[in-house]
Amino acid sequence: MFEKTLPIGSVVLLKGAAKRLMILGYCRYKAEDQTKVYDYCGCTYPEGFVSPDQTAVFDHDQIDQIFALGFQNDEQIAFRGRLKDLLEKREQSQ
Repeated sequence: MFEKTLPIGSVVLLKGAAKRLMILGYCRYKAEDQTKVYDYCGCTYPEGFVSPDQTAVFDHDQIDQIFALGFQNDEQIAFRGRLKDLLEKREQSQ
């Protein structure tokens, strides 16, 4: 149900990590390597966004555990559908 489209604000723990992350956005890359696009970007939880250089990028398959889902309403559900379509098109073009 939430493959690559967890809502903004979701709190997750990555495999092998000790610190939780809160999802801030989608389809991001590292500043030093713009060839790889990651599913999510996030900040540490509970600290929140501190600075751009303290955000993480990661893929959905790196998530070990979901602690909380971000806010969901009709607008977010519609966006998730558009995002899913865009991600599928991106994967087909690679």
